[in-house]
Amino acid sequence: MNTPNPGTPNPTPSDDDLDPTVRRHNPDGPAAPQRRFDAEVIPLRPDDDAPDSNGDAGPADIDTSFEVQFDPEPDTGPEPVDDGIGYLLDDPDGDAYPVIPENLRTLGGVWEAIGRHSRRFGHRVAFHGVRAPRYLLLALLWSVVGVWRLINRQLAWWWVTENDYLRSLAVASGDSREWYKLHREVKETRRVRGTILAGQAFALLAGLLLMVSVAPWWGWALLLAVAVPWLAHQGRPEDQPIIVPAMTVPRFRLLNHDVVLRAYYAAGLGHPDKPNQQVTFETTMSRTKEGHGSQVKVVLPYGKGFDAAVNAKKELASGLDAAPSQVYLTHDPSSHRRHTLTVMDRDPLAVPAGKTPLLDCKPRNIWQPAPFGLDEHSRKVALSLLWISILIGAQPRKGKTFAARLLALYAALDAHVRISVVDGKNSPDWNKFALVAYHFIRGTVPNRAGDPVRQLIDALVEIKRHIIDTNEFLSTLSPEECPEGKLTEELCRKYPKRLFIWMLVMEEFQNYFELPDQDDNKQVAELLSFILAVGPSSGVILLSSSQKPSGVGAGDVQRLFNRYRDNHAVRFALRCGNRNVSDAILGGDAYSEGFDASALPVGKPYLGVGYLYGATDHTPTVRTHLADHGDAEKILTAARRMRERAGTLTGYAAGQDSTTPDRDVLADVLAVFGSDPGLHWTELADRLAGQISDRWADVTADAISAQCRDLGVPSVDVKRAGVTRKGCRKQAVQAAADTAAAS
Repeated sequence: MNTPNPGTPNPTPSDDDLDPTVRRHNPDGPAAPQRRFDAEVIPLRPDDDAPDSNGDAGPADIDTSFEVQFDPEPDTGPEPVDDGIGYLLDDPDGDAYPVIPENLRTLGGVWEAIGRHSRRFGHRVAFHGVRAPRYLLLALLWSVVGVWRLINRQLAWWWVTENDYLRSLAVASGDSREWYKLHREVKETRRVRGTILAGQAFALLAGLLLMVSVAPWWGWALLLAVAVPWLAHQGRPEDQPIIVPAMTVPRFRLLNHDVVLRAYYAAGLGHPDKPNQQVTFETTMSRTKEGHGSQVKVVLPYGKGFDAAVNAKKELASGLDAAPSQVYLTHDPSSHRRHTLTVMDRDPLAVPAGKTPLLDCKPRNIWQPAPFGLDEHSRKVALSLLWISILIGAQPRKGKTFAARLLALYAALDAHVRISVVDGKNSPDWNKFALVAYHFIRGTVPNRAGDPVRQLIDALVEIKRHIIDTNEFLSTLSPEECPEGKLTEELCRKYPKRLFIWMLVMEEFQNYFELPDQDDNKQVAELLSFILAVGPSSGVILLSSSQKPSGVGAGDVQRLFNRYRDNHAVRFALRCGNRNVSDAILGGDAYSEGFDASALPVGKPYLGVGYLYGATDHTPTVRTHLADHGDAEKILTAARRMRERAGTLTGYAAGQDSTTPDRDVLADVLAVFGSDPGLHWTELADRLAGQISDRWADVTADAISAQCRDLGVPSVDVKRAGVTRKGCRKQAVQAAADTAAAS
């Protein structure tokens, strides 16, 4: 469709201005041309310098029928809005097809295309190679039938059987003269054709005798290779091909403007005959960049918006004769009336994304994006895990746990990432993470392994303390070493004992907000809220999943639960039971943008399909990679070996009681020092026993003095309240801690 010149006024079009490329759908007859309404700025009154009907011009011609005269018109004319389609203005004659397709402009794209066609060719070769004996037997069988059919066809041609009907008509009408005429013609034709047929038989017999006498074996083979397929083609029925296709033939839909208009009018998004209610197009129909579908930019009538198109998506799909999962609507930020309609050639969500690439069991880097799946255009989707928290929600058995486990498996392949796994449903899905987990907590009911609620609280307290220590340590670094005061990969490599990435997995976390003890509920809620708010900036990745993202708890617990749920930066929603659950996972704005997880397709082919919201400006519909129990065990076994070699296997996986970790003497001493520059050994022991009683309840002055001196802290005279005794200074403890962290 030609693009209008935005700087030229557009009067009401006449019949000569009809655009033949845009037509209205008329169910009772052929498509009728539709008037083209271009988006232009029309002045409410003529310009000051426009001539009137008498040929005069000037300010007196301004419409003064109002009591208050309008402000004078600006000197400059209207300017086009930059809505991201500037190429239409640059090329008013239409879009130019690219010389080289975009997917072939890089070496990787070329190799991907070569690999795709090679895989198809290899599949066809293997498919037909296995069935070659069957093809040969069928060809021989139908070639025999073909010989008899050719003989019968030649005999029918010789006998002039097509003349039988005419002679029968002559007999029936009693026309003896016509019958004799036809009979003489038949006799003459049979004589000529018989001579030709005899010549053919003689030539065929002579050729066979010649072949028998002089032809080598390969001559017979060549003759059979040519004759058998041709005879088999002549003998087989039309509906029974000998060679069957190796691949299914996709069903493509030929989209044009008439089809799209029909769909929009059928969905109630406009009317072809009412004034100003026509649906128009801003771009021509084109293929998607990946070549898997068609797209066009649609302009709805005034008064219709993007939310109306979203609500009518199923009706649009019906009008386009496509599945709803093939239809995608993308909002145009420049106008609520405009959006891009994309219709895929086939249902992209029914095609599995395949096994996870993590099965190569190679080391990964948590600072790089994790492979997650493929989007609706079959493009790879990767998710950066740092500085974010991730919420995954869905109905049971829709792929929620598998999706969360994919990201945890990626973290496990980085030997420097500490992983804490908390499984609120106590299922076997996470059992193999015991090979690498620092914390491994299951269920809510006490068992032989202890009280999981107490273990969870202790683990969350430890993670909270790690966040505080990390932020305090970063604040002590110089601007040259830590210019932005934030965690970096270089700092983690330089101070591995103090700075590292920590992933906390909370599977079915709502169970820990509904504990029988309200004090436990509140304590867990407060700790999780703190970790969610402060943890990502300190390198703590929170991976939460739930099948019940709303209606949990009461009072402060409910408020903290909702805050915890709503503050996740990235959300992944698989199939949900209803729109309210979808909104609880994705957020309230997602539905107005066209994303409703309760409308995702249902069925086994669609397991692991969901909306990835908040990771980027674009919200893809992702088909996650698959890693079943066997795959997870293989990956985690390799991850454990990596951690053993790197010396980072600690906590539960190393057989330690991670809920009561080993004492970090220097860190605990610094924690109780406060603002005092120095303490006596007796004062230090009392503070440790009082403030950190779980680890230092029985400490004595001699014991803490010996441990500190072993770590490089000198014992010096410290004067406090006029009394001088042996002790240590905070500056010396900090220096020893920095030296230990650097080593």
